[in-house]
Amino acid sequence: MNPFEPASLIHDPIHGYIAFISSFGVPAGEVSEQQILDHPWVQRLRQIHQLQTAWWVFPGAEHSRFQHVVGSMHLASRAIAQLYPSLRQQWPDVPSRGYVETLLRMAALLHDVGHGPFGHFFDMYYLADYGLTHETLGAEIIRRELAPLLRGVRRNPFSQLEPGETLDPEHIAVLIVRPQRREENLPGWLRMLRALFSGIYTVDNMDFVLRDAYMSGYSLRAFDLDRILHYSFFSERGLTIHERGLAALAAFMRVRAELFQAIYYHRTVRAIDLELQEVFAESKPFLLPGDPRDHLDCYRQLTDWSLFTEVARWSTSQDAEKRRLGQRWDGLLRRQIRWKMNVERTISFRPGESELASVFADPRLLEERIRQLLPESLRGLDFRVDTARLVHRPDTQAPVADQNFLYDPASRQLQRLEERDLIRHLPVASRICRIYAETTEHQEQLAAALDRLRTGATEESTNM
Repeated sequence: MNPFEPASLIHDPIHGYIAFISSFGVPAGEVSEQQILDHPWVQRLRQIHQLQTAWWVFPGAEHSRFQHVVGSMHLASRAIAQLYPSLRQQWPDVPSRGYVETLLRMAALLHDVGHGPFGHFFDMYYLADYGLTHETLGAEIIRRELAPLLRGVRRNPFSQLEPGETLDPEHIAVLIVRPQRREENLPGWLRMLRALFSGIYTVDNMDFVLRDAYMSGYSLRAFDLDRILHYSFFSERGLTIHERGLAALAAFMRVRAELFQAIYYHRTVRAIDLELQEVFAESKPFLLPGDPRDHLDCYRQLTDWSLFTEVARWSTSQDAEKRRLGQRWDGLLRRQIRWKMNVERTISFRPGESELASVFADPRLLEERIRQLLPESLRGLDFRVDTARLVHRPDTQAPVADQNFLYDPASRQLQRLEERDLIRHLPVASRICRIYAETTEHQEQLAAALDRLRTGATEESTNM
């Protein structure tokens, strides 16, 4: 066999060369990784921005979901090269390395296959109408559209399945959906692997932190990926990091939080999202005929590109409603944003503090309370409240797949990460609370009302 086949290379600005199995040189009847990469469901991700609406604010951040999932696939191989020996030690019944590595690579490649235009925004303002997320819809796409091909994938550039093994698409679907509870019916080795897709550090978030930091100009090398992977292993409790890697993990968590504050939740990005919420809500009936599960062919065609092309026509439509919406879309596409940020405060929630019971967890309730605290003459003021949520780390009630552990070489004991000061002092979650209005004329009064609520919430938390 030609030593340069069947593997080919992609050059990536973040990871360098990324290897994949090309369609040349694989045995007859076998499906190559290239066939999955080139499938319309995966190629569609080239037309969905990785940074939702933040690319309107950061001109360099034009990268797509496709680049991200290819990078995640690469990290899946890097992770399993380090982790497979300890996984087999904990679960002797685990399939071959070839099976596990191919499984992880396909799950990483397909974990975003259910995304719609504007990424997570579409989850909140369209998919949620049907009880879906991009993960659960992605699992349906894998089962219904991609399963026959996935069963034929038998190798990756570094390993291959053993005779008698067949890749199970259901295992891929399980990995890409965040667990809501412990599922005892799953094989133990599969439950452990979920930590690489749902936890503090995953093949997903380690790629997007590096990629988004680089493409936005925030940082050329955001954190020490090599050190985190080197000091990771599977213990009997789950994905575990040696104490020598703890500082690198804490740095990753800090950088990830900083990216949310500086990039994903930038004040102008969130102002664009507020504008988008209003026009998108009225546009939904014209974009898809209903539940995406009933219209997968239509959904596959729906991307950032197709949506922008469609709404750009509406301003000259014969339909009066479309014409009105088209004029609003025209303004949004020219970045004519009505909302100006007046005040910003960050509210952090520590372990044991009930975020859901807080007024800051519900934008509508928060707006109502702020309005009550304004001078009577301003209670009719048109303003919007935004409460962007940042999860720093899972809380103690998180599903087991979200939990990571620390190995202390001095005591030779496993600990929860939260037992160390580097992690314990981080909040569980934060809300970046902002008030937007059409002018900044009443900025002082809006800030005073929000600060009164903050003071009251702090006193209430202290007295609990």
